[in-house]
Amino acid sequence: MISITEEIVVPSPPERVWEVISDPSAVVSCIGGAELGPSHDDGSFDGTLAIRFGGLRVKFAARVSLDLDETAREGRLTARGADGQGATRFSAGATFRVVEGDTPGASRVFCDGEIKLNGKLAKLIESGAGMVVSRMTKEFTDQLVQKCAAAPAEPLAATPVEPAAATSDGTRTAQPRSAGLFARLRAWWADQRARRAGRTTQRREGKSAEALDQGGRR
Repeated sequence: MISITEEIVVPSPPERVWEVISDPSAVVSCIGGAELGPSHDDGSFDGTLAIRFGGLRVKFAARVSLDLDETAREGRLTARGADGQGATRFSAGATFRVVEGDTPGASRVFCDGEIKLNGKLAKLIESGAGMVVSRMTKEFTDQLVQKCAAAPAEPLAATPVEPAAATSDGTRTAQPRSAGLFARLRAWWADQRARRAGRTTQRREGKSAEALDQGGRR
């Protein structure tokens, strides 16, 4: 098992750091070798991460779930997957939170997690995990600091439409311009947050209706 306990100091206010660290597309862009894949109806999403252990490069694919507490600025990430050849499987869980830093306008990010491995490469990966985690933490911290220092992205505007093109029969057909990958990722994540908020509201309404019903039966 690999245990991870990290504290990252970021010279940006907590609200800005949380905005970045709670956005999967932004986090993935801070991790070398990581890619974000398709999302699923339950709010989870696919992802891949390529890591080098000495002379061996291993690419893992996983299904990832993310639960966020916006008010407390805390989150929990869970993932399950395997390497590309299926020789080594893993399950991982991590919690993270953003708090005020020691100086005004700064933040601290705490992360605690563990990774369980099972398969042919488990011992090799565990033996080199300490050095790999240290290297990846430094790279992630550098990228996170830069991203938090950048101006927040503007809200997505409607996708512009190209001028209509004439066809052979004289009619004109609108040609939508494709959105960039980053814009699509941000739009997807906004949709996932809206879905979670909707499910939370439905659960609350269901509990209220149940309580009223029980009160009526009395």
